[in-house]
Amino acid sequence: MKKHIKSIFVLSLVLFVNTVAISQEADCLKKLEHSFSLRGSYTVEDAIHKNVIVVQLSQTGNSCFNGKARVENGTIVSIFMELEDSTFALLDKKFTNEKKSAPIIQNGISELIICEDGEKYRVVFIDKLKPKSKGYKEAVIPEDL
Repeated sequence: MKKHIKSIFVLSLVLFVNTVAISQEADCLKKLEHSFSLRGSYTVEDAIHKNVIVVQLSQTGNSCFNGKARVENGTIVSIFMELEDSTFALLDKKFTNEKKSAPIIQNGISELIICEDGEKYRVVFIDKLKPKSKGYKEAVIPEDL
């Protein structure tokens, strides 16, 4: 009986650890936010940015998609989602930030975007992520010392 209980406990522990790992791995927004907070971002200039990640937020989890975004006066004015055939579809919904104005970009990531139908998004300007800092190169110590 003890052996059976021990097996159930070990199996439960393994399933719990796997579930936590999968949920952390699946939340692409948290991973992106972490990288941007550590490394920082270059300024997002006014233009159509062709390589962004559009994050759709939901209560069950976030989904990340490739996309494009048009920026004017430092705010997002249009969002395009990439389709499976590599074409783009305009997110044809009126959207604002929580203050009912055009969503701004801070440190390479837009503030929360709320569509008229209640859908929520964030836009990540992945090309604006600063590169990783270079580490120091270790010295090679001669063997004859």
